[in-house]
Amino acid sequence: MKFRKSIGSTTPTLVYFYAPWCVPCKLLRPVVDQVVGEFGEVINSIEIDVEIKKGIVKRYKIKGVPTLIIFKSGTPLWRHTGVMPIEDIRIAIKEHV
Repeated sequence: MKFRKSIGSTTPTLVYFYAPWCVPCKLLRPVVDQVVGEFGEVINSIEIDVEIKKGIVKRYKIKGVPTLIIFKSGTPLWRHTGVMPIEDIRIAIKEHV
């Protein structure tokens, strides 16, 4: 799913900003995949490589990776930069679905 269409959806979208060289990103990826799998159809997810999608990175002022943002209807509702426990990600998603 394209970025604009995904974040514009009424279904919340978890956007995972990462860089291929980022070790914390590699640690967080399986956690994000697991949580998204647990929530199934109630949340969309999309990954953005900050090295490639520089316009999106600039627009949303991504200063560090990994960064997670939950969007709904085009509006960012929640944001976190850095590795975080799986339960904290679950709580953030539950608050916005």
